[in-house]
Amino acid sequence: MSHGYERGMIDKTLFIKKSNSEIILVQIYVDDIIFGATQDSLCEEFVVAMQGEFEMSMVRELSFFLGLQVNQTKDGIFLCQSKYCKEILKKFEMESCKEASTPMP
Repeated sequence: MSHGYERGMIDKTLFIKKSNSEIILVQIYVDDIIFGATQDSLCEEFVVAMQGEFEMSMVRELSFFLGLQVNQTKDGIFLCQSKYCKEILKKFEMESCKEASTPMP
């Protein structure tokens, strides 16, 4: 990937571009891309660059990615896997199983 992006050291599908004190992060998984930046203009610049190279549609604010439900509010970003868990229970015909608490620190 060009345009001054560098790959993350651990995750080779995470691309980072820093410009002065601003940053944009781009995560690519198969044919899905999620991105966010400290400035809206960096996101707009990224969209223009990608649409110039690829057929790309903008869906909307991130709400679901790789089994994670994402809820963005003014108070923060909240992640949940309840939908994924329900799908797993259904797959193994365990929807009616009794819940059990798991102690966690």
